[in-house]
Amino acid sequence: MQVKTSRSQQIFRILLGMAMLLAGIGHLSFQREEFQAQVPQWLPLGKDFVVIASGVVEIALGLAMIFWEKQQLKIGFILAVFYVLVFPGNIAQYLNKEDAFGLNTDQARLIRLFFQPVLIFWALWSTGVIAYWKTSRKER
Repeated sequence: MQVKTSRSQQIFRILLGMAMLLAGIGHLSFQREEFQAQVPQWLPLGKDFVVIASGVVEIALGLAMIFWEKQQLKIGFILAVFYVLVFPGNIAQYLNKEDAFGLNTDQARLIRLFFQPVLIFWALWSTGVIAYWKTSRKER
């Protein structure tokens, strides 16, 4: 199923895809240590493995957001789920008082937590998932 999205949704979908590409590249290179600060201590995998694996996933999702328009509903939903899955890392950074990405105060780390729902909404809205849900609900 495909949903028609507006020009602004398409632009925001591509911008989010580009942001994901940049974040993924950062995971694999110039921000690798900073991303390790977000890996929760309780995760039974090595921090470097988690950062590399999530970087590869982010690059794949970023490319899919930009180029795989026929599957944008699925990609948008998968990206939103990904944001939910990595949210414990943001919480861990806050609780463990880990400095990274210029977030060197409790207040800055706390404020960042409120941006995760924005990213989830952005992924769902820009790919038409929200419109699809509304339409499919009316058809029932």
